[in-house]
Formats: sequence, structure tokens, C-alpha cells
Amino acid sequence: MLRYISADYLIPVNSSPIRNGIIVVDNKGEIVNIFSEEQGVPKDTRIEKHEGIIVPGFINCHCHLELSHLHGKIPKKTGLIEFLKLVVRGPKYDPDLISAEITKADDAMYQSGIVAVADIANTIHTRERKLTSKIYYHTFSEVFGFEPEIAKEVFRRGIELCEAFSPLSSSITPHAPYSVSKELFRFIRVLEDKKNHLLTIHNQECEEENRFFRYKTGGFLDFYAFLNKNIDFFKAQARNSLRSVLPLLPQSQRILLVHNTYTSFKDINFVERYKKDVTWCLCPNANLYIEDRLPKVDLFLKSRLPIVLGTDSLASNDKLCILSEIKTLLQYFPDLPFEKSIEWATLNGAKYLGIDSMYGSLEIGKKPGLNLLTKTEGLNLTEESTLVKLN
Repeated sequence: MLRYISADYLIPVNSSPIRNGIIVVDNKGEIVNIFSEEQGVPKDTRIEKHEGIIVPGFINCHCHLELSHLHGKIPKKTGLIEFLKLVVRGPKYDPDLISAEITKADDAMYQSGIVAVADIANTIHTRERKLTSKIYYHTFSEVFGFEPEIAKEVFRRGIELCEAFSPLSSSITPHAPYSVSKELFRFIRVLEDKKNHLLTIHNQECEEENRFFRYKTGGFLDFYAFLNKNIDFFKAQARNSLRSVLPLLPQSQRILLVHNTYTSFKDINFVERYKKDVTWCLCPNANLYIEDRLPKVDLFLKSRLPIVLGTDSLASNDKLCILSEIKTLLQYFPDLPFEKSIEWATLNGAKYLGIDSMYGSLEIGKKPGLNLLTKTEGLNLTEESTLVKLN
């Protein structure tokens, strides 16, 4: 049975908005037609009419689902290094609690209109839920290891975790510049260049990261002392973290740089000149939660490289909701076009994940999910706007 669904506007993303458009979906959620007006719709057809804007299902390009049990456990605005200390040396939690919170968070993301997630994993905890979830997941098996001598063993464990998520889509990935040695980057590069997998890395989430790479000073010296690790082998790079590690990343696959809170105009130009397949990922609510600072979005708007959105984890966010991320961006950056933010939240993420044949835009033959944004004003959100999942 076909459903004919109409709203004040449809935003297909790959084409201009359609005022009073009508979208037709079958019982499996596949789009079978799109009308710009009622003319052409079969006579006596029942049309579901809604006030608001219909957009495709959202793509969450950065999440740590396995940390959902830490919701509300870590104070806000501690700064990244204190946040890391609290995560690394926090109490152990019951596996049943972890599993239950993963299920709850997955359900909440689905109800908030998220249809696909790029998720970070350091454990196997999320596999069982992902196998039955209504959401599409790509899992990044994340590796840490700043000491050169442990690179081989860390890489081996990362591969094992990646394989443990089979048959789900997965790939091995480095955590961050300050936590991965050049030796470990080399192992990743050899594997990734052969298999052309996706890669993601936390980038410039705090200014201490840049200070550490430029001068080998600042808070990360205290952090490694806290972990009782000797980093005498590390030498100041005389350049910030992004410029230090981008040359170490594989040439052939899609790279997602996440957070970018302290990324500068010069950094953006450096990435563009390097001619790698890079996408910027912004997680505004997590940035405010941890560092109380947002990236310079106006600079990224001028970049030729695509931008996507993520939520980070419930350890660093109040909820896993892409609409909430969009609202935050529009609040702090009023010059950001609303339609552009929807592109970041949908099609760009689907292209990064390689699933844009099914997700990301309202096109015949796709099953992207349908989100109704309510309490809107024309083609704009309001503070009261909410989301209703239509499909």
C-alpha cells in the first residue's frame, strides 16, 4: 500500500525545496514518486498533510554508543584532558547495565530520526544491539598506543576487534594524534591502503593538542604522567597536530576529521592543498559540553571539503540527536543557511559512509527515512521545532 505524504516543504537535499510537495512511499519505505503539487496525484487519493518541513533521515557521523552508560556521569566544561582522565580511570560498570544503556540509546537515536551512524568502538559491547538495530552502523575499531614498542600488539588487537564485528561493516582507525605513534600509523596505512576502508580520527579537540605537538609542553605532559607513561621518545614537531599526522594517513580512502574545535584557517588550507579525500565532522554540543567552545564554522563554510555532523557520546552530550546539533549551530552561527545544515546532516554523511544509493536524499528508489520538522517558519527552524519520524 502506498502512502502519499505532504508538508509545507520537502527538502530533497539533492535539489531545490518543493513547496507543498507530496512524496509517495511504499510499505517498505522506498520512495516511488515525488510530486511538486497535487496535480498529477491520482484522483480520490488520501494525502497525509502535515505542517512543517520533510527532510531525509539523519546521518550521525560520530558516536561512541558503548559509552551510553556514562550519561550524566561526567561534569561539563572540564576541558578535554580532565574529561579523558575521568573516562580512562572511571569506575567499572556492570555489563548488563552497559548493554541496557546501549539499547536505550540506539532506540532514542532511531526515534530522533537517525538512520545511519558512524560509531567508535573499543569493545565488543555494541555488537549484539547493532545486529538487530533498525539503524545502519559502520563501526570503527579504534586503536590507542603512543609508545612505539607496543604498536604491533595494539594493531593486532584492533584487527581482532574489527573482525569480531563481522558481518557488520567495520574498519580499524586511529584514536587521535596524541595517542597514536608513527609506528602504529604505519601499520594502519599499510592495511587501509590495501582495503580502501573508511578512516576517522579525533582532531584538534583542544588547544593543548596543538601545544603538545608544536613545543612538547602543556597539559598532555601531565596526562601521560597521570597514566604513568614515559614519553621521552617524543620530540616537538614544530607544527600543530593536524599538519603532523595528515601525511601519515592513507592516501586512498575517505578520511573523517572529527571535532576540529581548534582548527585554523591555515589548517583548513593545508588540508585542501594536501589533496586527500577529507570530510570535516562537527559535534557542536559535545564541544560545548567538554571545552565550552565551538569550531570556527564560518571558516569551514568557505572550505571546498564536505561537512557532516555527529553527536559524540552520552558521556559528552545530553542526548544523541542531530536536530539538536543543527539547532545549536543555527543559534551560534545565524549566517549558516538552514538548507546547508540539512545537507550536512543527511547527504554528506551518506556519501562519506558510501551509502548514498539508499540514504541521504529524497529520490525515487531510495529508502532514506522521512523526518518531519514541526513548528517551523517557512524554510527555517524555530526554538520550538521538534521532529516527528514519519517513516
